[in-house]
Amino acid sequence: MIVLKAPQQKLLDALQSVAGIVERRHTLPILANVLLRKTGGALELTTSDLEIQVRTQAELGGDGGNYATTVGARKLIDILRTLPSDQVVTLSAAQSKLTLTGGKSRFTLQTLPADDFPLVNEAVDFGPAFAVPQKTLKTLINQVHFAMAVHDIRYYLNGILFVAEGKTLTLVATDGHRLGLAQAQLENEIPKQEVILPRKTVLELQRLLKDEDTPIEMRFAGNQAKFMFSGMEFVTKLVEGKFPDYNRVIPKNHKNAVVLGRVPLLASLQRAAILTSEKFKGVRVNIEPGLLRIASSNAEQEEAKEEIEIDYAGDAIEIGFNVTYLMDVLANINHEMVKIELQDSNSSALITVPEQTGFKYVVMPMRI
Repeated sequence: MIVLKAPQQKLLDALQSVAGIVERRHTLPILANVLLRKTGGALELTTSDLEIQVRTQAELGGDGGNYATTVGARKLIDILRTLPSDQVVTLSAAQSKLTLTGGKSRFTLQTLPADDFPLVNEAVDFGPAFAVPQKTLKTLINQVHFAMAVHDIRYYLNGILFVAEGKTLTLVATDGHRLGLAQAQLENEIPKQEVILPRKTVLELQRLLKDEDTPIEMRFAGNQAKFMFSGMEFVTKLVEGKFPDYNRVIPKNHKNAVVLGRVPLLASLQRAAILTSEKFKGVRVNIEPGLLRIASSNAEQEEAKEEIEIDYAGDAIEIGFNVTYLMDVLANINHEMVKIELQDSNSSALITVPEQTGFKYVVMPMRI
């Protein structure tokens, strides 16, 4: 049976959209495979890692009729990448093997039965669906993802909190030293729903979302989230646990504020970061009327000093920061100006964007 007959690029695109979650080595060998399920002219491609399941449909030609099997996802992608993009490839099935042909190339691949593929049991208690443009969600994730914890024993920090309430969608990430919050408006009012998406899910969504206005539909259940976009269905388990009360962390009424250019500040910090110590990554920031100074030093007694002229008439403050935490936020927002609010050398700083009210970034000071 000819399972599909299509241009190399069309098949490769469909496979790559679902294969991001596939591990090359897994305790269950079948999870290295993609499930191919053919119904008439449509081919459904599904991958899973037991936590996340991604599914898409494509019209890829071939014989009519029904057929299902699983085959190594990465292997198939690696083969397709080496073939010319305009070449028509054919995938045909016989016994327990699939044969991929393209031009004068021929590859025979081992399969595993479709019935053995562990599909995710979808939750039955999904809340009401809501949607935002794909580029909106992609922007929100970009603005906070770097503040997620990595392998923290407080497992609820290894992901992003999604809160949909009323007409607002809020994303929050924190690793205990800094916190990022970004918000967007929803078209319809919905009851409060709150879930924590795992780190792997966040990074995969970030990879798949497009910079376009087509919507992504979201539904949350007690232990699952479901996303529908661009002909794809994305189901993921959630992180269980109670996320910290982020509203308590965000400083209110800091009396000193300065607005300055994002790009010059980022460039100064990048230069100063070169001479920080490997372990602590600390920089000293001095702010005084008309001037912002950045200084760093390391164990070899090397020093870097930067100065930026600013429009500021507040208190003189000297405060230390992990330079990576400042560079991360400046590199992941694309606005021209940023606003930094400070209280004193011992209080967290609040970074916002003058033209976007829904974005807040809090960073704790560091003793240097």
